[in-house]
Amino acid sequence: MIPASIAGPLAAPVRQLLAFAWTQTRACAFAVALLSGVAVSALLPELPVARYDLLVVYGVLLTLLFWARGWESGRDVAVIAACHVIGLAFELVKVALGSWSYPEPAVLKFAGVPLYGGFLYAAVGSYVCRAWHLFDLGLVRYRPRATAVVAAAIYVNFFSHHWLPDARWVLAGLLVAVTLGTSVHFTVRGVRRRMPLALSFVLIGFFLWVAENLATLAGAWRYPYQQHGWEPVGVEKFGAWALLISVTFVLAATGRRTDSEAERTAP
Repeated sequence: MIPASIAGPLAAPVRQLLAFAWTQTRACAFAVALLSGVAVSALLPELPVARYDLLVVYGVLLTLLFWARGWESGRDVAVIAACHVIGLAFELVKVALGSWSYPEPAVLKFAGVPLYGGFLYAAVGSYVCRAWHLFDLGLVRYRPRATAVVAAAIYVNFFSHHWLPDARWVLAGLLVAVTLGTSVHFTVRGVRRRMPLALSFVLIGFFLWVAENLATLAGAWRYPYQQHGWEPVGVEKFGAWALLISVTFVLAATGRRTDSEAERTAP
């Protein structure tokens, strides 16, 4: 038991932490629902419809539900759709190169990639958009053009490193440079807090790596070393996600006013 003399000072920070964790969980609602669907689908008996095709329908219904309930705006759905398309392009190249595979048959599958694969990236887009609303996110000293250029280069590098030198460490340094001094402001239980943008990328990247382990365990896709039994996803994917989240963030941030702009235009 925590002594009363300590419990008092700790009570407020603990409540803040619990509120932060609960809001993060709410922001992950689409991703949790999608991964739950993947896990449940793996337990279903053999059906006349391929599992991957069922997951496409499930992903569309989830998107419509979140939109109809007002949990995501029309603008959010546009960002999520862009993430889906960008993710599918990523998947087509990576699967063709043998980086991972979707071994099960499906009708809605092209060049080895089922359409539901894009929903895995859409889930990341949903998380960023919902977090923006739930935490009332604001950006201070955000450099949209420079960050977008580096994010685009990061995306391209994940393709080009198969033929050209891998520049991810250089790009990681550039991402830190263009986000240096940029902070994300967010609200928890009425208290406004801030975090360096680069640190938020690292934290999100870590949890995406954890989610990737759960997704591959549920059979969402397989890496070559998982073909004969599940193994943990390599820790290097943590760094990959910490870089890739910048692409989703740039898409979600496009058109949103920053806190710096709000301060300049305030009466």
